[in-house]
Amino acid sequence: MFVAIAGVFVTLLVTSNIIAVKLIAIDPGLPGFLGDQRILPAAIVVFPITYILADVLTEVYGFQYARRVIWLGFLCNLVAVGAFWIGGQLPAAVFWQGQGAYEAILGSTPRLLTASFIAYLVGEFSNSIILARLKLLTQGRWLWTRTIGSTIVGQGIDSAIFITIAFVSTLSGSDLVELILTQWTVKVLYEILATPLTYAVVTYIKRRESLDACDDRLSLNPLALFK
Repeated sequence: MFVAIAGVFVTLLVTSNIIAVKLIAIDPGLPGFLGDQRILPAAIVVFPITYILADVLTEVYGFQYARRVIWLGFLCNLVAVGAFWIGGQLPAAVFWQGQGAYEAILGSTPRLLTASFIAYLVGEFSNSIILARLKLLTQGRWLWTRTIGSTIVGQGIDSAIFITIAFVSTLSGSDLVELILTQWTVKVLYEILATPLTYAVVTYIKRRESLDACDDRLSLNPLALFK
């Protein structure tokens, strides 16, 4: 199960960075802040699932394994971005008219890539570290408190870092705050709604593999890959 979860995690991460170039409009039709039309990247559909999978990895296998998968996702995403760039630099066939579309979809600017990479690493590691610590504090009880609590912090940091680095000089301060709060709110709601599924997956894997990791003596340093 570990390999399967890691594979899905990496796939969703790379996919998220590709489809994030499309912006979608959400209009719940309700009064107030959450009811107004909001603009979000299409990646909002799948990226929060990476946090759910990181929760499963940390809860079942422990932070040591989650840490390896997070770094694996970063490296695979870096390889994908490099491949996209190389593909864009290769000379196009004279009859091919898709160079502009290729660059628009796959040719992310260095600034957006920097924002994405930093936000991903800081957000994912914050999420896993907090979940591991909360598991010790709750003595393994109340799974929902650590999955939701870690997501509130991790996704908040992720949204704040990405939006700030990507748009700090192109949007006003109020627009930046609005974008951050919108993404943060949607991602946290996503986690809350997925809680029953998270419980089912965690319970199934723990029973199947007879595992329930406890990180009481493990280094939570993101760089300590082999500790």
